[in-house]
Amino acid sequence: MNNRSPIREGSTLLNDLELCNLIEPLSGDQGNIAVRLARSIWSRVSEPGDALAGSLIATLGVLPALDFLMSSSSGHDIVQNLPSCDREPLQPSQLTSALQRWRPRLDRVATMDDLRIATTLGMRLLVPEDPDWPEALNDLGAHTPHMLWVRGEPRLLSQPSLAVVGARACTGYGSQITAELTGDACAAGFSVVSGAAYGVDAVAHRTALAVEAPTIAVLAGGADRPYPASHDQLISRIAELGAVCSELVPGTAPTRWRFLQRNRLIAALSRAILVTEAGTRSGTLNTAGHGAEIGRPLGAVPGPITSAASAGCHRLIREYGASLITNGTELLDLLGTNSDALFGRDLLEIDSDGEFNRQPSVHVRILDALPLRGGRELSKVAKHAGITQQEARETLTELELLGHVEQRVNTSGGTVLWALTRNE
Repeated sequence: MNNRSPIREGSTLLNDLELCNLIEPLSGDQGNIAVRLARSIWSRVSEPGDALAGSLIATLGVLPALDFLMSSSSGHDIVQNLPSCDREPLQPSQLTSALQRWRPRLDRVATMDDLRIATTLGMRLLVPEDPDWPEALNDLGAHTPHMLWVRGEPRLLSQPSLAVVGARACTGYGSQITAELTGDACAAGFSVVSGAAYGVDAVAHRTALAVEAPTIAVLAGGADRPYPASHDQLISRIAELGAVCSELVPGTAPTRWRFLQRNRLIAALSRAILVTEAGTRSGTLNTAGHGAEIGRPLGAVPGPITSAASAGCHRLIREYGASLITNGTELLDLLGTNSDALFGRDLLEIDSDGEFNRQPSVHVRILDALPLRGGRELSKVAKHAGITQQEARETLTELELLGHVEQRVNTSGGTVLWALTRNE
């Protein structure tokens, strides 16, 4: 076989043992080797957000669509083989033009290199057929990515999250409010999604990392290609504690178009979008537009009326119906949860005379040591609170009687976990 030629016309992927052997380690226990390989090829040959490629795959299936691409079929041939359905019909002229731009990118050696790089970096290939696929991405319809190349934990992409975006050249005010609101979202149990750029993106990611909350970076180039280059360490840290993902094959350079298309993934992966600071010509408004198209709630932080760095936020509030966000409570309303998730139980108790009495400091420390979601073993509660296990046990018993905490059994290990009691 000529490795420098395009992938063989008419060949079936499962017969290409070299490619199958390369894709198998990246599949984990998910299987779908042929599908995963086909999607990795599509992620190389088509640009992000290519609706024609998405429609063709949705109509035919990823393997038959690739078979047509690798054959000598014309656009007319493909249309003749389309099943009758309710989808908007694909036009032969459109498909002919698309084949002319896709086929030159069919490169077996390049695909092999993609898979080798992914293996070296420990990536996971996430495809729509996987149980871990973030279903929220399917809201993009024909613009849904073919797959995601992921460094880190793929399952984080399906967790409830907030997109935090804004100006690259953010002001001190923008940095401060971004850190505060990001911290509030993390405290309420939400992951943070952003683009790892300068300014607001970097502040959001670093805030999440500082409080040990999951954060996801969606890149406009390959997942192995940090951009900006000076954020190499930040992106590596995100990959260690969260996830770094891209729909583009490893080594792909970011371009203006790819940045704009990347923004649709940030919007789709999130439950809501928060713009903390942005100018009127900021690319951040593109993310907000993608979110509006697929029904994601949009929030914007106001700034001084004299600040050009906040003019984009004011425009989103004035012209696009963005919710005005000034504190954590308003942010949680945007996310569809209540302030109990942020503040937990009120630390002020009312006595019989109607006076407020602050709880003992050890109670506060124990409550702070418990996660907002899930539970924690006694020894770990004591360690986080900085007290002995005996003190922690006595204090937890008191708080249990007061209705602030409860015991739960860890089904996987049978151990007792302490958790905050939730107000329903």
